[in-house]
Amino acid sequence: MSIDIECIHRVLSSIIEIDDKEWEYFSGLFEVKDFKKKEILLHADTICKNIFFVNTGLLRIYFTDNNGRESSFHFVPENDFATDYESFLQHTPSKCYIQALEDTNVVIISNNVVLDGYKKLRYGEKLGRKLSEKYFILYCNKIHALYTLTPIERYRVMNKLFPYILQRVPQHYIASYLNISPVHLSRLKNEQD
Repeated sequence: MSIDIECIHRVLSSIIEIDDKEWEYFSGLFEVKDFKKKEILLHADTICKNIFFVNTGLLRIYFTDNNGRESSFHFVPENDFATDYESFLQHTPSKCYIQALEDTNVVIISNNVVLDGYKKLRYGEKLGRKLSEKYFILYCNKIHALYTLTPIERYRVMNKLFPYILQRVPQHYIASYLNISPVHLSRLKNEQD
């Protein structure tokens, strides 16, 4: 099996049972692609037609306001999935961007492949449900943190979720993820050292 799809095979197999015949068919529909650092995988106002699985590298999902100010919503490391789930499901223009923060290798799973998987994999529908539940929980946790946690609490949660984050992501992206200023982030980091 190619190293490009070995990781996603392991992750999907941890979610559902998938036999060799199903895997051979399903994985044959994947596309593997490299993106350079800062390259945009998904632009806002376009329909999201893919789910991206990160083999190597790091992605950022972010929004922009009317003034063009960016707010980081989520970071997607190796062995995880990125998409604009609302746009992907409803075929509506995306509200977010997905950007490579490092040179990144991804497995691309198109909407058509997902729909095909629902029909042809024994547990395809279960896989879709499990991944959508994961996204729902991600959104709920993010909203809860913004409304109920202090900046220092959000900082600690971020470090548990992404233990490598301070070494891999520019400070202004981290500050926007925490919904604080870069100056405030510097103070939080100094308090934690």
